[in-house]
Amino acid sequence: MSAENRPNIKLGILDQVYVSEGRSATDALQESTRLAQAVEEMGYSRFWVSEHHSMPALAFSSPEVLIPHLAAATSRIRVGSGGIMLPHYSAYKVAENFRLLEALHPGRIDLGLGRAPGGMPLATRALQQDKYVDVNKYPDQVRDLIGYLYNALPEGHPFERLLAAPAISTAPEIWLLGSSGESARIAAELGTSYAFAEFFGTPGGQEATRYYLDRFKPNGLLEDHPRSMIAVLAICAETEEEANRLAKSSDLLFLGIRTGMEMPYLPSVQTAIDYPYTQMDLLVIQQLRQRRIIGTPAQVKEQLLQMGADYSVGEILINTPIHDQKARIRSYELIAEAFGMNEASA
Repeated sequence: MSAENRPNIKLGILDQVYVSEGRSATDALQESTRLAQAVEEMGYSRFWVSEHHSMPALAFSSPEVLIPHLAAATSRIRVGSGGIMLPHYSAYKVAENFRLLEALHPGRIDLGLGRAPGGMPLATRALQQDKYVDVNKYPDQVRDLIGYLYNALPEGHPFERLLAAPAISTAPEIWLLGSSGESARIAAELGTSYAFAEFFGTPGGQEATRYYLDRFKPNGLLEDHPRSMIAVLAICAETEEEANRLAKSSDLLFLGIRTGMEMPYLPSVQTAIDYPYTQMDLLVIQQLRQRRIIGTPAQVKEQLLQMGADYSVGEILINTPIHDQKARIRSYELIAEAFGMNEASA
């Protein structure tokens, strides 16, 4: 099926706020703010930030702190977490945080939830110090969180009468995030929206989203129909050659993550070009590239539409780790132009 004959798709942003080589975490946060403002004008639907701990290449670890800053710097785009790693925290406190965000920015807050640790074991130990955490309780935590946000804890619940302040009439959108079939099963059972982290490179994503869509059970409080999306890594430039050149930074970054030689920053293209790759390194990069979308606007649009069809989703979040900030914003601009988003948002 040609791109012209496929249904259109909504596009959003997943920003992991990488600290680029030669720049500071403060620079990265300022760049993220400018990016949010830029993509809002381009017509992107959402701007999500992730939770990772003790990773020097990432400029932050607390989405609930960064979200209000980004929401205050913008006016229309939805802002949210991709996601909050719920097993580390009290469902009650997360509900309070996101109710406050929803009260400050009504109708613009997304609460993406995950059950992964979001960091190395040492960070997990510190986050869970002096606590017993059973990740198998994650579905119960999500149920409690929904109950707090909608004043709907079941009768007999030990915190049935507890208010998750402030008392408001709206609630943030709830999404369960995952890179496995288990998260899809939980999302379908609880009746939440579901987002699959395709850019992780974990196989089984199409099966997971299909399972979710086929077995979705409305819970009476949230959306009454299934809603799914995927997050992908995409890099776009005017020419295929330039897109591949810009992608070398992320090649080296993710090579380090895959091989246990994590870099303290998003390397520049020149650093990536000069790196002494082994044959095994090049094979790993070749494998990683199979999960990436890299090319011209027409090529990127074609692949995004194909992915949307393959995964049966109506929305895609795009993660674009480019070292040069102007080239990064230009990548999103080219994709927006290819999809006609600029005209639609004008």
